[in-house]
Amino acid sequence: MAKTSKIKTNALRHLDAEKIRHNVYEYEAPEGFLDGVSVAKATGMDVTKVYKTLVTQGSSKEHYVCVIPVAEELDLKKAAKHFGEKKIEMIPAKEITNVTGYIKGGCSPIGMKKQFKTAIDSHAKDLEQIVVSAGKVGLQMELAVPDLVSVTGAELADLIVV
Repeated sequence: MAKTSKIKTNALRHLDAEKIRHNVYEYEAPEGFLDGVSVAKATGMDVTKVYKTLVTQGSSKEHYVCVIPVAEELDLKKAAKHFGEKKIEMIPAKEITNVTGYIKGGCSPIGMKKQFKTAIDSHAKDLEQIVVSAGKVGLQMELAVPDLVSVTGAELADLIVV
């Protein structure tokens, strides 16, 4: 894992503009799909502080962003309740770029085409720093949890399957 700041994505430009302190980590992304636990291992990060960004759509057709630990599964019923929806589903992978401006595996909760209502799993409250995608496959960023909450307008919520 290499610490870097040469690459700039929408997410990183947004953090720079807001003067939010962060670290950027680049890792060698293998061909094909790489799950979040593998990303944590590839970066040498503690898996409990690495979170993935999931984009959902409610029955109202509104999009919502859920940021959860990489080793966990999103509880769609809990997410729907949090966002006041009857039902929420994951958006199809082929729609990620059109909706967010990011690609599958490189979706950051910061700097999407549009600011969607965002929730971060409540386990993040126990962390000083959180690691999320920096907006590109092979690029992660680490920042303080309150800063991620602030820059995304997120709320902390119980979002994972127990």
